[in-house]
Amino acid sequence: MDSTATDRFDTSRFEASRNRLASLAYRLLGSAADAEDAVQDAFLRWQTADRQRIKEPEAWLTKVVTNLCLDRLRSAQARRERTVGAWLPEPLLDGDPMLGPADTFEQRETVSLAVLTLMERLSPLERAVYVLREAFSYSHAEIAEILDITESASQQHLHRARNRITTARRRGGDEVDLESARRIVEEFLAAASSGRTERLVALLTDDATAISDGAGLAEKLLQFDTAERIAAVARAGFKPTPAKRRLAGGTPAIHYALVNGAPAILFVLGDQVIGAVTFDITGGRIATVRGIAAPTRLVRLTESWRQHEPGTPLITRW
Repeated sequence: MDSTATDRFDTSRFEASRNRLASLAYRLLGSAADAEDAVQDAFLRWQTADRQRIKEPEAWLTKVVTNLCLDRLRSAQARRERTVGAWLPEPLLDGDPMLGPADTFEQRETVSLAVLTLMERLSPLERAVYVLREAFSYSHAEIAEILDITESASQQHLHRARNRITTARRRGGDEVDLESARRIVEEFLAAASSGRTERLVALLTDDATAISDGAGLAEKLLQFDTAERIAAVARAGFKPTPAKRRLAGGTPAIHYALVNGAPAILFVLGDQVIGAVTFDITGGRIATVRGIAAPTRLVRLTESWRQHEPGTPLITRW
């Protein structure tokens, strides 16, 4: 095989692993854009490596991507950007290959917005061990090789990570019937649009929380932690006004969707997603509401939406 044919063959081997590597990087970083950058950096390293000496390409690529992500998580820039109260994971439309694997409840959990947010409380190594074990079923021996740690250290990191996430994951931790979830979200939207505060409060758990990036305009996330306050904010936020339409650039439609496995509503203007509101539901009520409208956080979701066949909007003209 000549060098050109070899390069094509090796490039094909990398491309066969790209989606898996991207889904690993997304879980580690919580950002599709950063995940794509990490995978591209890994590709450049793959191209310049002595590939004849790489006995197990998949293991080699996994190690490279994992450590590139750890470098990003440990960087001073990341520490500034990801300070508590100033960062939300990037939402992805269900069906995006970056959300895989999703065969088990544990795999789906590691890509939920709730758990991606909770993983910010972990150290980079704890996060890596948790993702490699829970989402990709690597053994502790394999994780130790990827991270250059001992098997005992891998086990300890996993134990701490599981404890921290389980302790904090009090709400929305169960699988939700999607038909019931849609009905609850539609009731929430109807109550918010009509200003029915009492109905909104009834749809929320007693310890509900709401988080918003303020359309990307706020320096810190906006957080609300009582059902009454959330209901008031939702009633005000979902009421259309000329000022809001000017800010949006027109009159969007509101669609129901699944985002990171959770029920959501999307504000769509033309073929552009300009806002996403996601819901964690437990016990038939809403535990967490997240509003994301920063344009940089909706780029990949919009790309997926353009390839998606949307159903009838919940609201045609908001």
